[in-house]
Amino acid sequence: MWTGNEVTSRLGIDLPIIQAGMAGGTTTPQLVAAVSQAGGLGTLGAGYMSGEQIRTAIRAIRELTDKPFGVNLFIPEEATGKSAPGEAVRQIMNETRRRLGIPEDPEFGKVAEPFEEQMAAVLEEQVPVFSFTFGLLDKRWMAECKQRGIAVIGTATTVREGAALEASGVDMVVAQGSEAGGHRGSFLPDSPNNLVGLMALVPQMADRLSIPVIAAGGIMDGRGIAAAFMLGAQAAQLGTAFLLTEESGAHRLHKQAVLSSSDEETVLTTAFSGKAARGVTNEFMQLLAPFAEEIPAYPVQNAMTRDIRQAATKQERSEFLSMWAGQSGALGRAISAEQLMRKLVEETEELLGKR
Repeated sequence: MWTGNEVTSRLGIDLPIIQAGMAGGTTTPQLVAAVSQAGGLGTLGAGYMSGEQIRTAIRAIRELTDKPFGVNLFIPEEATGKSAPGEAVRQIMNETRRRLGIPEDPEFGKVAEPFEEQMAAVLEEQVPVFSFTFGLLDKRWMAECKQRGIAVIGTATTVREGAALEASGVDMVVAQGSEAGGHRGSFLPDSPNNLVGLMALVPQMADRLSIPVIAAGGIMDGRGIAAAFMLGAQAAQLGTAFLLTEESGAHRLHKQAVLSSSDEETVLTTAFSGKAARGVTNEFMQLLAPFAEEIPAYPVQNAMTRDIRQAATKQERSEFLSMWAGQSGALGRAISAEQLMRKLVEETEELLGKR
């Protein structure tokens, strides 16, 4: 049965449906708890949060549900490309700042939250599930998670990356297809050659790995979940579908843009963070597209555009927002997370003949 397998057993959940850990405020404690309470696995996207912020969010989730949930972090990356913007990129960003009425060439401070502090919060709070993206988890942290009985999930965009994650000791792997919204989880290396579609990626990874594969990318309804299971996945991870729910912390203009987008209107960009990510195309992405080679590497560019993104959010300027979304946004539903979970289950069971 699709509802009784290694993933549900290991994670302690009723339904093999995982809400993706979308960083940047989308995964509110209310969203995470609602998904978990409905039988799936809610995930806190904590990549940009400090250790103390993670602790606060975890405790808020636990006040809302006693069901298992996860925390997702970004594996630290050393900037290997440009550490400063080219002149054309700097001018475009400053012109954007002038339009937003904020200072030009600001000091951006630290580029990322200390991973040690983030992991300390995950371990000390003893979260049930820990997932990560952008690389391999250090052996020390892996051992700490295993010692505490924390289930560990890695992210791969190719079979080769999936095999590397399995060898590192993860319990299961998310197969992130090229359709997925947000940042690409590629790490061996991050390149356009890693844009493998989900229908090609899942069966090959399921055949190669001996641990469970979780399908992610473009899944918005029961049709996508059923297809993922037919291809060999043991669970489905949905991001964009949950981004559109009432409990999501995504900006209302972000939600509107996703719901009204066509299959051709999401593109990969490095404009906002210096790392390839899929989102609804807008003016900022288009302005920087011709100068991709002059954009600083992640996480430097991410820190350098923080003021722009924050100002755009406050001023409701969608032309300068990072509106991450997968390729199937138009299939989204603006309903509560509990209602979405119920519909996903009904649709999947009808298609798989489990009613």
